Amino acid sequence: MLILGIDTSCDETAAAVVRDETTVQSNVISSQGIHQEYGGVVPELASRAHLTLLLPAIESALQQASCEPDDLDALAVTYGPGLSGCLLIGLSTVKSIALALDKPLVGVNHIEGHVFAGRLAGTRLDPPFIALVVSGGHTQLVHVEDWGRYRILGNTRDDAAGEAFDKVARLMRIGYPGGPVIDRLSRNGDPEFLDFPRTYLDPQGFEFSFSGLKNAVRMYLSKRSEDEIDRDQAHIAAAFQEAVVDVLVDKSTAAALAAGADTILITGGVACNSRLRERMTVKGAERGIDVVYPPPILCTDNGAMIAAAGAYRFRMGQRDGLSLSVHPRARLCGSNGSNGSKGAD
Repeated sequence: MLILGIDTSCDETAAAVVRDETTVQSNVISSQGIHQEYGGVVPELASRAHLTLLLPAIESALQQASCEPDDLDALAVTYGPGLSGCLLIGLSTVKSIALALDKPLVGVNHIEGHVFAGRLAGTRLDPPFIALVVSGGHTQLVHVEDWGRYRILGNTRDDAAGEAFDKVARLMRIGYPGGPVIDRLSRNGDPEFLDFPRTYLDPQGFEFSFSGLKNAVRMYLSKRSEDEIDRDQAHIAAAFQEAVVDVLVDKSTAAALAAGADTILITGGVACNSRLRERMTVKGAERGIDVVYPPPILCTDNGAMIAAAGAYRFRMGQRDGLSLSVHPRARLCGSNGSNGSKGAD
């Protein structure tokens, strides 16, 4: 079974071909560098860039997979959550291709795509397990009871972890996207240089909040000269990163223990963070929990994860017509064998 997967939920124009749900035949990601000067994603610019980049990405994905459009069994596309204009570009394009080729169309929830990236990680991953989906737009703990069947344990109440990285990097004037820059700087910094706050909210719950941490960094920087900030850049970055990682690690392991799960999947763009991987692996070993990470290329937004989720949905009988709409605030609430995740918040 060959599935073409498309993701245009934010600022990555992604197309990929996956065979038999778990074998990546191609994975093309066109990043949009136009957002760097703004310190964040500009939705209108992202939508326009998708218009230019999407068809070449699809053509490249098919070529790298050595397959023709007629060889495809179905097409999978992200319908949400994400930026509405960006989602519309991907969905409209895939609808046109599906109509022209007379191929089935499967809509995929972007968060479910991140969960299915775990199936492409090269290690066996069997439900039930806990998934920490942590990216620029999402920080969510999910109990994956089975493929396609999920129970949301906790969300962020304000900033996502990746969003906090971007905003702090902007405050420090060190570039965008903030995650890779702060990760790199932190390797030469002292995480105990500053004691930034850790927000745990309800100690027994699994909700996240990073706005207070972001504001604490802002207040600290406002009282320092530019020379002081430049001098201590690595230490500030390391202390901020440690505060984020502490909460992510503690909440994830607590969720696994509460659910009786012996595996944690860390997925999404922030799953590339080296300190998070290091700390989660150590904490997991201490608690007898296996920790799984997809390769970095499958952590950020990509078409392969959408194709994998779409292939599963297709095999379970899902078919979406041309009336499929985008849902920018779609939530993950699917039931096994049906796409029940098209609701909006």
